[in-house]
Amino acid sequence: MRSLSLLLVYLVVTLAEAASYKDGPFKVKESIVAPPRVWVEHAPAPSNHILELRIALPQPFSPLLEKHLLEVSDPSRKRYGDYLSKQETESFLSPHPHTIDSVSEWLASYGIHDDDLHSSAQGWVTVRVPVGLAEEMLGAKYHVYRHSETGEYIVRTTSYSLPEVLHDHVQFIQPTTMFARFRAFSSTLHWTTVPVNDASTSSTITGPAGNQVDASCNQTITPTCLRQLYHAVGYETSATNGNQIGITSYLGLYVNDHDLQQFFEAYVPAACGSNYTTVSINGGQNNQSIAAAGLEADLDSQYAFGLTYPTPRTLYTTAGSPPFDPDLHVPNNTNEPYSYWLEYMLSAENLPQTISTSYGDDEQTVPESYANRVCMGFAALGARGVSLTFSSGDYGVGDGDPNPETQLCFSNDGRNTTMFIPSFPASCPFVTTVGGTIYIPETAASFSGGGFSNYFPRPSYQDRAVSDYLSKLAPGTYEGLYNPDGRAYPDVSAQSDWFMVAYQGQFGYVGGTSASTPTFASIISMVNDARINAGKKGLGFLNPWLYSVGYAGLNDITTGHNPGCGTEGFNASIGWDPGESREAFHHLNKSS
Repeated sequence: MRSLSLLLVYLVVTLAEAASYKDGPFKVKESIVAPPRVWVEHAPAPSNHILELRIALPQPFSPLLEKHLLEVSDPSRKRYGDYLSKQETESFLSPHPHTIDSVSEWLASYGIHDDDLHSSAQGWVTVRVPVGLAEEMLGAKYHVYRHSETGEYIVRTTSYSLPEVLHDHVQFIQPTTMFARFRAFSSTLHWTTVPVNDASTSSTITGPAGNQVDASCNQTITPTCLRQLYHAVGYETSATNGNQIGITSYLGLYVNDHDLQQFFEAYVPAACGSNYTTVSINGGQNNQSIAAAGLEADLDSQYAFGLTYPTPRTLYTTAGSPPFDPDLHVPNNTNEPYSYWLEYMLSAENLPQTISTSYGDDEQTVPESYANRVCMGFAALGARGVSLTFSSGDYGVGDGDPNPETQLCFSNDGRNTTMFIPSFPASCPFVTTVGGTIYIPETAASFSGGGFSNYFPRPSYQDRAVSDYLSKLAPGTYEGLYNPDGRAYPDVSAQSDWFMVAYQGQFGYVGGTSASTPTFASIISMVNDARINAGKKGLGFLNPWLYSVGYAGLNDITTGHNPGCGTEGFNASIGWDPGESREAFHHLNKSS
């Protein structure tokens, strides 16, 4: 009798909630004062335009996941290297059953039933609805916005609401208030110019560990240069010990196999004819038309796959790009791609030990709720033993304008506060962020992104290093332009300019933190290879190790700065700094 009474109570509460979804009071869930200044309202969104709504359900056990991550990633802890299983991480990311029921009932009240849901893995629900229905469900008004510099169009709203009874069951819904573009971080492309610098007239240059580097590396970077500089000459990785490396590709930037083989033939002859595994996510492709070759994808693949050959390689190609053509009424206007990539990776049984990503955007264009959710997904991968490297960005302390003098460094919260512009996902505390250096001896690359997050507080693993840096700044330096209590980045750096690449059938130079990131990831992959050969686990989430004992294997960069927002930016100095941080390993074998 008691169980029947409880069932009746549950049914009464459920029916009451269902009735309140449409009739009850709506409350604003998220809003922004206005879109970022580069996005201009173009027209009301067509009511029949199809949106793919991603509904993030709260993950009440995620703080426990963060605790486990730090315990398995800190060399001073007993659990170091005791990574979690797929099932264990899923349990920490699961929403409460009542949350799933409540959201399902809300959707059903609009005629959307379980069969219409794309997924509910790791607390995501995906539905495809026309704009007209989305506006009714969210109490919102969608518009088409045009990017004033690129001419791209997206469909967004500046505010959306939900029934009050749902607020505790929905973390956020996108695409709504997100105006991020998520671009590749390849800042410079030079096909004919050769840099002029003070290279030695001798045939070699002495590196930071006494190693000899060809003098030509001060004009052209190749895999041989990087192996010489980072003391990996002669190290041969295994194809069979279980070690793997992955790279990500977004925004329709494809790895061209002809370019890859052309590069191998010139610079990594042993890799000629070797293949990689392609994984398609959310309809991602890898178009082999020479015209479809992506500079970013070619750069990432040629260096990550070339440096680590014959380690098994995987390309993750993920569809999802906000712009569309409003005149053609293209039916899809998808979200940015990270959430799709994470959903796939977290559900995969087998993961590479090292994954490199060279994409990002201004942190303030990403809603804080979204940034926190994606960052926690990165934490889950780290807890499973994956080393994630991300580019720090190519605009110094400024925004997406490559000219430091013309950057618009203002907050987009309606107050137009002058400020440095941090980058995301570089600002996530659960990834290793890679800045850039140039020349040998190395100095900070002026375009290398670095600074402090406005969303994420400074993590404990870097508290000492960052506090030491801040204590050396002159009082009042850049006061009010950055958040001294925020997560600081980059964590490391590596060579980042004058990389020789094969692109659309010809060779040329490319630079940016898109170059340093696969370089550093490749060195980490080699370290993981050495550890696995020695019967150890891979390094997993790197930062607690890097800031405690791993820094001993790094060379300190003490010259250069990263200008932006009309300032000189942060200077490179002794120890950690946001102007450059330390560079990649100066001795592979001693760092493992």
